[in-house]
Amino acid sequence: MKFYSKQPIEAEQFDGSQTSLFGYEVMPDSLLDALTGEPAYYSILIDDVESELDDFPDDNEVSFEVGDWIVKEANDIKVLTDEEFKQQYAELPVIPKEVADWIDKCKKDMVSICWAMDEPNLPEKVADYFRKYYTREQWIEIQDTFARAWLDGYTVEEDK
Repeated sequence: MKFYSKQPIEAEQFDGSQTSLFGYEVMPDSLLDALTGEPAYYSILIDDVESELDDFPDDNEVSFEVGDWIVKEANDIKVLTDEEFKQQYAELPVIPKEVADWIDKCKKDMVSICWAMDEPNLPEKVADYFRKYYTREQWIEIQDTFARAWLDGYTVEEDK
């Protein structure tokens, strides 16, 4: 199971092989891709709640392509491109337990993120987490990961 920064959601990336999504049957579109011969689009038909004016519920058709994400948030189903999904629902960062404990302690003690990342203040195991990155790009990446974990939450790394 993967956890995302906006909760709670269910999401599945459509790869073309699924026959159902969230209990709805996937229907291929009649328009075919000229190169592959596969359907260019797919859809699911969602039954809406009966309106007071109708004796029959309306159907909503949700269309998507291979690679799109189908997201279910509460009672709403929407389609996002892979890029849109990654921007809106980034996976929570995975950090070691010692770093997670440090973040929790610092927040409980009401210290700033700047103080929490300052090397003289770090417990040894947390300092080691920051020290193992040698290039500038790795250092920036670990700072970003720590900041995202601080702001959005995190998933604790499994023991090896």
